[in-house]
Amino acid sequence: MAIQPSAIEALQSLFLGFAFAGLLASAFELFTARRADFKLLQAGGLAAVASVPVVVFSAPFLILRNTMHGRQGAGRPFSFVMLASMTAAIWSLVSGRVVLDLLHLLGA
Repeated sequence: MAIQPSAIEALQSLFLGFAFAGLLASAFELFTARRADFKLLQAGGLAAVASVPVVVFSAPFLILRNTMHGRQGAGRPFSFVMLASMTAAIWSLVSGRVVLDLLHLLGA
């Protein structure tokens, strides 16, 4: 039973999307001494506009981090955690595909 090339490409996109999301959120925290969060968009003005790419590409990491904190602290139901995980996975798949396409475009 052989794995289809499209399945391998989808897995690459998924893994790269999660890895890039974690890297970007951690780099943001390292350089700004602030935690990356969806609240960055509420700052208003130029800061909110500048934080859009950070939030968009680190969203899978942020969703999973917030979900795990909510599961432990607020006792959210398992179905909520599953839905949030599926949302993060789909978002990761799309953002990973964008990163792969950008890398291909740049010739890397």
